[in-house]
Amino acid sequence: MQIKLQQLNHFVMVVEEGGFRAASHRANRSQAALSTSIKELERILGQPLFESGNKSTLTPFGEICLPKVHKFLNVYKALDNDLRAAAAGQQGRVRIASVPSVAAKLIPSVLGAFCEKYPQVEVSLIDDNAAGVEARLLSGEVDLALGNSSNLEQDTIDFTPLISDQIGVVCLKDNPIASQPNGIEWQTLLKQPFIRNGTCTLLDATPARALSEQALYSVENITSLFSVLELGIGVTTLPKLAFPTNETRLVWIPLIDPPLERQIGIFRLAERTISPQAQAFYDLCVEYLNYQDS
Repeated sequence: MQIKLQQLNHFVMVVEEGGFRAASHRANRSQAALSTSIKELERILGQPLFESGNKSTLTPFGEICLPKVHKFLNVYKALDNDLRAAAAGQQGRVRIASVPSVAAKLIPSVLGAFCEKYPQVEVSLIDDNAAGVEARLLSGEVDLALGNSSNLEQDTIDFTPLISDQIGVVCLKDNPIASQPNGIEWQTLLKQPFIRNGTCTLLDATPARALSEQALYSVENITSLFSVLELGIGVTTLPKLAFPTNETRLVWIPLIDPPLERQIGIFRLAERTISPQAQAFYDLCVEYLNYQDS
């Protein structure tokens, strides 16, 4: 026969309440049922827990058992609380990969709300380019990813669109094309040295791909890209979210011919259940970012 959790609880109740009668009220059991539970525990252990002449006094064996049972019940209670908290998304870890512009400008508001609501959950945030973000998700390195919807493996990834991000031209403020703040056509850029970057793949399905094809320079790292742009040796195209709000030397101008947008969203592996913590972060992204786009 195996020891039952209920029997251990009854044993502790009798000790804490000072007798079987008070313990039976606390356990919401009859005194006879409680006594039977303790006797069964004693049979399993092979030793009496309470003195026969005084049912509230522990035997020497009972004295040995009490701290051990207390320790076990405390561990069990902690385990029960931890498992329930994890199931509710209150504990654990969530791993997220994001393209840099989303990580810098959109995720902080979501992360702030998430940390306030789930302070015990560990969050790991990795920024990478669009291809890297997708690769990390497919490899299982992260639970969720945020980026644009192009070139996703539709059979293995579920994508939920959240916000539209307009594509524009970035150049020095003293560049002649900066005099068209309301919008610029791609043909206007043909006379400008063009700097290709990772987001220029967004031009591929449009005539503006000619800009990328004739580029004199190619810079993948976004920090390096802005350093090169500030030298005045060329212009580039970038989504608006990728353009720093505190930039003083450069200007972002919307591209109006062709008008282009990238669809930013959150994606997860299809046909795979994510953890409660990841689901909570996913839900907050949908709530906060959809609201921001509306």
